[in-house]
Formats: sequence, structure tokens, C-alpha cells
Amino acid sequence: MIGVVAGLGVLATLAALAPRALRVQLVASLLGVVEVLAGAVAIHVLATNRSIVGHTTMLVPFTGVSLDLTPLGALFTLTTSVVAVAATIHWVGYRRHAMSSVSASSAFALFVTSLLLVPAAGDVVTFLVLWELMALSSLALVAHDHARRDEARQAAWWYGAMTQGGAALITTGLVVLAGHAPSPSFAAIATSAGHLPAATRAAVFLSLLIGFGAKAGLVPAHVWLPRAHAEAPAPASALLSGAMVNLGIYGIVLTRTLLGVGPTWWWLVAGFFGVISALYGSLYAATSADLKRLLAYSTSDNMGLVVIGLAASGLFFAHNPAASSLALVATLFLVTAHALYKSTLFLGAGSVQYATHERDLDHLGGLARTMPATTGAVVLGAFAVAALPPLNGFDAEWLVVQSLVHGLSGADPVTTVATALFVAALALTGGLTIVAFVKAVGIGFFGRARSEAAEHAREVPGSMRLAPLITAAGCVLFGVAPSLAITAISRAAGVVAPNRSGLTAALSGFHLQALRGAIDPLALALGAVAATLVVATLRRRGGRRASATVRAFEPWGSGRVVTSARMQYTATSFAEPLTRVFDDVLAPQHDLDVSHAVESRYYLERIAYASANDDVVERRLYRPVLALAAALGIRARALGNGSVHRYLAYGFVVLVIALVVVS
Repeated sequence: MIGVVAGLGVLATLAALAPRALRVQLVASLLGVVEVLAGAVAIHVLATNRSIVGHTTMLVPFTGVSLDLTPLGALFTLTTSVVAVAATIHWVGYRRHAMSSVSASSAFALFVTSLLLVPAAGDVVTFLVLWELMALSSLALVAHDHARRDEARQAAWWYGAMTQGGAALITTGLVVLAGHAPSPSFAAIATSAGHLPAATRAAVFLSLLIGFGAKAGLVPAHVWLPRAHAEAPAPASALLSGAMVNLGIYGIVLTRTLLGVGPTWWWLVAGFFGVISALYGSLYAATSADLKRLLAYSTSDNMGLVVIGLAASGLFFAHNPAASSLALVATLFLVTAHALYKSTLFLGAGSVQYATHERDLDHLGGLARTMPATTGAVVLGAFAVAALPPLNGFDAEWLVVQSLVHGLSGADPVTTVATALFVAALALTGGLTIVAFVKAVGIGFFGRARSEAAEHAREVPGSMRLAPLITAAGCVLFGVAPSLAITAISRAAGVVAPNRSGLTAALSGFHLQALRGAIDPLALALGAVAATLVVATLRRRGGRRASATVRAFEPWGSGRVVTSARMQYTATSFAEPLTRVFDDVLAPQHDLDVSHAVESRYYLERIAYASANDDVVERRLYRPVLALAAALGIRARALGNGSVHRYLAYGFVVLVIALVVVS
């Protein structure tokens, strides 16, 4: 069945050659079949807890193609299939705006197919081939608008450089493992990796952690993410954030499966990257005024939380197996939750851009009135990412917190300090995330319209309205009925390590048998609704008694009878206090231009103020390195003066060095 999925994916890619009038509908129809079939195969694997294995020598010479869909891979394939269905439906309406060309249609089909197949790779060669197909097809989508927009061209350069650098590290690590195993299959590598020297295992772990971390958007290898996610078309952005970055996490989990748990310092390093990514991403999300960049930085924030969970699982493995298992299950649950709510938000942002041609929150507003369906989906996605009950984001983060709290039992001092930092990072990240999405939803959707485009926006076509509602419904479904996901996630976690968490899920809640904890998100939500109804009823009765003194105000109007956009916060001013507090971290750039009157320098004619909050890691780390590389490149031109004798001398020196190294 996996081979059928691959074959139909190739057919969908070739269908992009169809006439323009039929192209998108034909490719989307074939992709729909691919996505549903892949999801069905993944459900079968998770339901039976048995892998599906396949091998063919027809495609890749010498080694062939090996597919092995385990429950762990099936969880990622199923999650990707749901996100891909929503993205494909959205694309059908979005094609009038972009992505209807032959190149974009074929790249989209190939991207979806490779995303579905990467978790099914059974050996190193197959994995690297599918990984590279995924990277190149996504690069084509990021560069889709390069001819008209310099920002898209720059995003493609950054994304291409970072993804290929990460791929080089991944290739190096996997090739070293395969070279010490009887065959390149992951099963053989997992059996023989324990016999490797400690230094080799450590080098491979760091290589794979950084390589896969770059794909997941961990700091400092995250710089491609806010550029690529912002410039890619909306369906591609949803797949990048809702599916592709998750495969970076799959790679880190696969690394643990192949190498084993390893020493404590491995997970201290991973936890460090997780904490930095969570705090850095949430801070930039809270201070960004570009809607899609805000969501992109939020992706880096969420991936940081996921890596914190993975690090906690590794740290707790020796002294508290139950907490270790719970951390792993919670991490995988958070990955699936992130896929649903982040694809909801990116598809909603794409609909907003389609209707208004704007991404800047300072130029949006009033969309709750003109785009109610899109607003409803975005609000649900924002509530989920902010971990409010009874949505899936709350369930996942509650499990992560429980694993951290219970993991302190019996921990050594180093693990205790690290866990305390994890909890603190989780708390601060949660607060910054709430600030970010109060700003995005409150100002962008419920505030006053700040531009003609926002004022006259209209709801998008039906397929674009439906797509984010599908994933938003998943946020609600797996929030109020977590039992639908927990069994499958527990089986996926069992591939990595025996599941000893004792976690059981009733229809609407969790019970931690081994760690003594329970919660019912649906009961919390019903309690909140009941309290809201009681307060509303009391207010209504009080209003009837004093109707002469009660006035109705519009939402987000600050209690004023008559309001205008100039009387409300902009996204920039809303985040300004936070920018001041974290001025040393963000290092924003300010520019004040004062123009004096011609008649006298004592009179001002014009004052212009501009503030830029660009990525400080990119500015202080990558740009100096790029400037140094450019300078060295210019100097290196002197080496090539056209002399054949000099070139022969270069060759001789290289040959001598190679002989010395080999000997």
C-alpha cells in the first residue's frame, strides 16, 4: 500500500502538465486520494501496532528503496495527511491568487508526497533521497514569487542554504552509522550502534541533533523559518509549519531510537536548544507586527517546547521511567497538536492575505465582521496555541508539565536544576504566547479596520473557508476527546522505549495511574461556560433594573461610545512595552528623521520615526560571517591568474596533503 501511495504521488506530480483549466483540480483530486490512502495506511498500522514493510530495487540502483512504516512513522504520516488534506482544499480556492503554474503545481504535489513518505523510510539511502525531494520541492514553493518580490528571492536563498547545511550534517551522521552496521537499514543500525565508541556516538548525536534541529527551526538555525514561512504561499506555509518542521522532530526521535538514550549531557544540550528556541521564538512572536512572521516565530517557540519534552524524557529515563515515558508521549501529543493548530492559523492568515493583500497587523482590523468564518477558525487556533481548555494544545502542555513535575522525584542535582529551568521556560513562554495571540486576534480581527483593504475585505471562497475549519475541528475533537489520540500516540512512543507512564485517557480526560494525576478538559470547559452564563444572566437582570444607565459598547472599543482606529492600539504600540523590557535581547533599530523648515532651523517641518525589529541572531551572527566569506571570496580571486604552472602547483600540493592524510 505504501508503494501505491508513492505511485499515485508521482502521478499527481505529472498531472501538473495538464491544461491550465484542469490542472489544479486534477492535481488536487489525485493528491486527495494520496492523502486519504496514506492516512488509512497509517491508521491501520497504529490500530494493529504492526509495521508495514516493502522493498524494491527498481528505483534506486545498488541499494533499492526500503520502506518500513512503524507506529512511530505512522503517527507522523497520519498527522501530515490531515494537514495536507486541509492545505490541498485551501489550494483549490487559493489558485486564483497564486500556485496555479506547472512548476508550482508539480512542486506542491511532490512536496506532499515526500512529506507522507519520509516517515516510512526503512534505510539510510531511502530516507536521504526522500528528505532531499522534500527539501527541493519546498524550496521551489518558497521561491514561487521570486520574479516579482525580492523578499521571496532572499527567503529562498536563506532557506536553501540552511536546509542544505542541515542535510549535510544529517547525511554525515547517518552515513557514519550505516558504515558501522551490517546494512544501511535502520533496524540493523539500531542493533549495532551500541557497540560504537563513545566519541563516535557523541559526534553522530550532535551532528543529527543540529541537522534535524535546523529543519525543526531551533535557534540559532531558525533564521530561514520566519522568511520562508512568510513568503511561501499559504497552503505551502501550512505544510511547512504543520508538517515539515514536525519531521525535524521525527528525526531527533529517530536519532534516539538508533543510538539509544545515551549519557545525560546529550539531553542537557538538547534541552538548552529547546529552552533558547522556546523563549526566543515566543519573544519575537509577541513583538512582531507581520502576521505570518508572528506565526513563524511561534513555530520555533513550539518546536522548542517539543525538544524540552524530548530532553526531559532522556534525562528521566534512568531514575524515573514512568516520567520519562510520559514526557515522550506528551511530546508526541504536542507535535500532533501543533500540526493542527498551526496549520489552522497559517491557512487563516493566507485567507486574510488573499482578501486584503496585507500581512501587517498595523494595516488590518475589522475582519471579525467581514470574514466571520475565517475569524472563527483563527480564534480556535489561537486558543489552542495559547493552551486554553478544552483544546488539544492545553491537553498536550498539561501532560508536558506533569512529566516535568513528576520527573523531579529521585533526580540528581543536575537533572533537578535542568528540570526547574524547563518549567520556568514553559511558564514564560506561555505568557509571551498569550500576549502574541491577544495582539494578533484582538488587533487584526476585532479592532477597527486600519486600511481600505481591511475595511472592504470580503470572505474568501468556500474551499478556503472550509480548510482551516477542518483542522480547527481537530483541535476541538482531540481536546475534548483525547482518548482518540492517546492510544495511538502511546503505541508510537513504544517504538522508541517501553511505555511505562501508566497514562490512560477516558473520553474527555486523562488519568496518570503511575504518577497520581488526573484532569478533565471538557469538565473545565463546561464549568467555564456555566460560569459565563451565570455572569451574563446576572448582568442582564441588573441591566433591566437600571436600563437607563446601561450602555452597549462595541468589542475592543476601550469603553468609548465612538471610536476610531487611531484611538486603538496598533500591533507595534501593543508590543512596545515588551520591546522596552527586552531591549537588550531584541536590540531593535530606531531611526528618527527631523526636517527643519527652510525659513528657520528653529521650526520643524516634518518628523519621521521608524523602528525595525529584525532577527538579532541573523544580524549579529550570520551577517558578519557572510560578510567575511564575501571578503575572502574577493581575495581568493587572486589565486586564479590564468597561469597553468600555478594550477599544476595547486594540484601537486593537494595531492601531497591527501597522501599524508591517507598514510
